[in-house]
Amino acid sequence: MITKILKLLRGDEGQGLAEYGLILALIAVVSVAALTALGGGITTTLGSVTSSL
Repeated sequence: MITKILKLLRGDEGQGLAEYGLILALIAVVSVAALTALGGGITTTLGSVTSSL
């Protein structure tokens, strides 16, 4: 039983999941920053596309 507990503590499967979570959080922050910075331009472009349709 102690061997199984030590094996769980040494496992690095959780580490990979944490890294994916950090990457996902970084992508979300960059996306929000880009949309905030380009918000006016995107609104204008989408308005032009909508009106031309």
